[in-house]
Parts: sequence; structure tokens; C-alpha cells
Amino acid sequence: MICRTFSLVSLITLASLASFFGLPTPAAAQQHEHRPPVDGGSLGRVEFATSCSAEVHDDFNRAVALLHSFWYHAAEAEFGDVGRRDPACAMAYWGVAMSRFRQLWEPPTPEDLRIGRGALEKARAMDAFSERERTFIEALWRMHETADGADYASRKLAYERAMESLNERYPEDTEAVIFYALSLLGTAATLPKDETYARQRKARAILEAMLARHPEHPGVAHYIIHSSDYPDLAVGGLPAAERYASIAPDAPHALHMPSHIFTRLGRWDESIASNLAAAESARRDGWTGEELHASDYLVYAYLQEGRDGEAGAIVDRLPEMRARLSDSDPNYPAGIYALAAIPARYAGERRRAGEAAALKAAEGWFPGGTMCWAEATLWFVRGLGAVDTGDPAGARRVVDDLEACEERLRAAGLGLWANTVDVQGRTVEARQAAAEGRHEEAIAGLRAAAELEDAADKPPITPGAVVPARELLAELLLELERPAEALAEFEATLEDSPNRFHSLHGAAVAARAAGEEEMAAEYLSRFRELTASGDRQRPAALH
Repeated sequence: MICRTFSLVSLITLASLASFFGLPTPAAAQQHEHRPPVDGGSLGRVEFATSCSAEVHDDFNRAVALLHSFWYHAAEAEFGDVGRRDPACAMAYWGVAMSRFRQLWEPPTPEDLRIGRGALEKARAMDAFSERERTFIEALWRMHETADGADYASRKLAYERAMESLNERYPEDTEAVIFYALSLLGTAATLPKDETYARQRKARAILEAMLARHPEHPGVAHYIIHSSDYPDLAVGGLPAAERYASIAPDAPHALHMPSHIFTRLGRWDESIASNLAAAESARRDGWTGEELHASDYLVYAYLQEGRDGEAGAIVDRLPEMRARLSDSDPNYPAGIYALAAIPARYAGERRRAGEAAALKAAEGWFPGGTMCWAEATLWFVRGLGAVDTGDPAGARRVVDDLEACEERLRAAGLGLWANTVDVQGRTVEARQAAAEGRHEEAIAGLRAAAELEDAADKPPITPGAVVPARELLAELLLELERPAEALAEFEATLEDSPNRFHSLHGAAVAARAAGEEEMAAEYLSRFRELTASGDRQRPAALH
């Protein structure tokens, strides 16, 4: 049976501050627009000039530093405290609203919008602060004023344009420049993929110019990494990746973010070190969503090096982490995704069909609805397992579930996730065609899935596809004794995702079968180097 070697592992049955800090009634503000930068300690150096009182100056800048490292719940608490201590500090309200606008993550919830709008309404009602501060507040208001009507992408675009105007008006204002660059990335994350990465390139150019002037600013390094988190741009993000963790070593997300670039470049040892530190820091700080997010990247890296035992140990810890994950965690979506992706990766990368077919979601672990994209990861791998264990009815059920999820996501305007789920459904269908001997149909189906996967950006919360469609296409071509074609597909996978275990191994096998002995030797050498620290749990096909 074609695709007979695939396999996976049974899913072990398997705080942020949710309320808005009611800030006191505004009073007369004091002007303090020119102060030296505050040292944020282990969060980096930030200076956001405001008309707030001198007594809250350092704490406000600390809150902004937290915001720049996406430590949203801590930032919100800090801004809330600033507002209680200085009721005239309008920018404290802005900070609360910004803490609920996680523009590179999932869309704001109704609660996020309620709290953000309420905070901004209070800020807008005040008049004893600078015109510059009012411009920041009004820019963010663009995101909230039509929240009941306009779609999220349109509102983010309105915010970006307002921030562009702010940046043009105050070109020497460090925070105006940095937050404008972030707004470009936020819009890019919502709009359909732009093959030229125009917004990302523009943001990175802005930020790189800032880096020399503000080498200890957490937002500059952080957002350069986000602007570079694409195969064609990743190398340019390496300098920022290598320094961000040292700028803000107390921020769990700062410890994790460099691994986005390390993952894109296949630098697994560095990714592992980054995410071990991030997961420990997040666990210490009670940020379970971030801990799970780092753990997903960690498992992905372990599996590429063949360190299956260490990946499996994380799978074993999932029930304990799920028990600590609250739906008020600001990184709840990434946490929920990781709960599905980690066991799916563990099974998928190890190619064990029986374990794949047994994957299932533990009761109560996943919220469903428009977050079906999380559970879809399990369905996808279970579908691959069903194909390989000779259960076409089970594979069909998975495809039906994936199609229903895709429809729900498209109706909700979640096109990026809908595309991901679409790829998964197409891949299961194509592999079932291969299992039934419809080889050309299977090749066409997998190629279409691979092209769709390549054409869409990956969701930012995942290090990469659980099982890339193009890699499966290459494996099918190899099984059909078409090694030259298989080699081309393995190489294309490696261009997008360097140092993947199966693609390096497959390229070596395909090159040998195609009579490319020198190329086979090179790939085999790279594979052996990649897996030198592996635990040899997977059978070696090459000698």
C-alpha cells in the first residue's frame, strides 16, 4: 500500500488580568515631556515621554517595555497601577487599550474590545495632556470606533494609516516610529499574503535604522524578528534574534522570539536553547500559554534532530500544563494550538500510522467553534494514520470534519487558518487516493496542497506545518520509483524549511536512487550531522 510507512502517537487523554482596572476620574496633568531614558532593568530601555506625573514616569516606561515584549497581562496591570496613582495620566488608559490589542496574535475578543474602548473613551474625555499624546489615543481609537461594523482587517488598516500620520507628524519620536512599524506588521498579518512582503520590508528598514540609535530597545529587536519571520527574509533577522534575549532577559517572550528566526534557518540547537529558557521563564511567571507556545517550538526542534525521547517527555507533561491554562491567558490561542500540535508533531514526525490513527482530543481540552483550527491539527494527523492503517471511512470522517471547520473559519473571516485547514483536508484526500492506487490523482492533489501551503503565510503561532504537504509529495514520488522528481520536491521543501529530518533523509535516498552519488553523499553527511545527538529511536534507512 502506498504511504504505508506513515505513523503517529496517541494523544494522552490529554491569567491575564481579565477585568479592566477602573481608573479614577482625571485631574489636572503635569507636563514632563523631557526626561532621560529610564533603565527598564532586564526588560530593556524605553523612553516614552508623557505629561504624566514624575512619580509614575519610570513605571509607565516599564509598562511600555512590557508591552513591547508582548507581556500583555503584566503591561495591563502596570498601566492600571499608573492610572490609579496618577488619575490625570491619559496615556495609562491608552496603555490598557494597547494591552488588549494583540495585533500580531488573534483578533480581539468582545471582552478585549469592551475594555479597550472603555479605556479610550476615558482618555478621550480628558483634555489636560499634550497634542502628541492625543494623537496616539486617536490613532488607537480608529481600531475601536467601528468595532461593531467594519471587519477587523479594515480597522487594522485604519489604525496603520493613523500611525503613519503620527509618524510623519513626529518623525523624531522614537515610540511613534516603532509603533508605526508594528502597525505595518499588524496589517500584514491580517491581509492576504503579499509575495513581495512590502509591509514587512518597510517595517524592517524603519526598525534597522532605529537599532543603531536604540540598541537596548526591546521593541526594535522584537519587531525586526517578526518582520523577518519568512523564508525569504529570515537571514536578515538573525542579528536581532541573537541580541533580543539579552536586551530583555526577564521577558519570557523575548527568550522565545529568537527561535522564530532559528527555526526558519534550521538552527535547531539554538532554537532548543531559546525555548528551554522561554518555557522555564514562562512557567516561573505563571504564563502557561507562552510556556506551551515555547514547548511547541521546542518539540519541533527536538524532532528534527531525532531527539524523540526529549520530545516525548513534553507530550507526557501536557495534561499538567492544560490544567494550568486559563482562557483568560493572553496567549490562550497559542496554548490551545500547542496542546494539539505537540502530540500531532510527535506522531507525524515519527511516521507511525497506528499511533496517528489513535490520536484524539481529551474531553474539555479544546473550545471548538471558530477555534476549530487547533483541534483540526489532531484530525489531520489522525486522518493520515487512518489512511495508512487501511481505514478509508475514518479518513473520510476526518476530511468531512476539516471541511466543516474550514467553512466555519472562512465565514468568520479567518482566512489564514482556513487555508491551513484546507491544505490538511486536501492532503488526507490525496493520500487516500494514493492508498487506493490512484497515483496521478494523488500526485496532483498533493501538489495542489503544497502550492496552497507555500502561497499562504503560516499562522505566526506555529513553527511550521505539522507534516508539510510537499514533503509527503516527495515521499510518494520516491515510493513510486520516480527519484529525480522526488529529489526536486525534497530540495524545494528544504529551501523553505532547512534541515528538516525527513527531507534531508529523503533527499539522500532520492539522490542515490537517481544515480547522483555525490549529491547523495552530501545529503547523507548533512543528515548524520543533524541527527548526531539523536536517540536513534527511528529506524535508520541509510547506512
